[in-house]
Amino acid sequence: MPRGYAPVAVVLLLAVTVVAAAAVATAVPALPGDPPPQRGVAADATSDGRVQVTLHAGESIDIESATVRIAVDGEPLAHQPPVPFFAARGFHGGPTGPFNVAADQSWAVGETASLQVTGTNSPALRVGATLTVRVLVDGRVVAVGETTVEKTS
Repeated sequence: MPRGYAPVAVVLLLAVTVVAAAAVATAVPALPGDPPPQRGVAADATSDGRVQVTLHAGESIDIESATVRIAVDGEPLAHQPPVPFFAARGFHGGPTGPFNVAADQSWAVGETASLQVTGTNSPALRVGATLTVRVLVDGRVVAVGETTVEKTS
């Protein structure tokens, strides 16, 4: 068998790989939707149900298009906070900051929003539990904050 077949096979395999890579590269920009802008949030929580979320980085968030989802040790709260709100089921009174219906509808970097989960909402915010707060804009997650629930001081 002539020795010329191995180099030809390598060149053909390389050509097929380059064509496949080019096809993938041209298809990727055509994927639907742009990735959402990312933000940075920090969360704090205490065993009395107080949850604070501070926007640390990224663009401001229009509260009207935002959704907040809270989970304790990976289990979502039975009643999630609508935003903005006042006197929602599963929460004491009204929240503060941008989550409050009377506040400015833009959540800017440096602003803290807080709410208080009631004892009738579950799971409970118990000391040592991991609390995760997901912030979504138009249904897409743009920030995730996680903290350990601390004892109320």
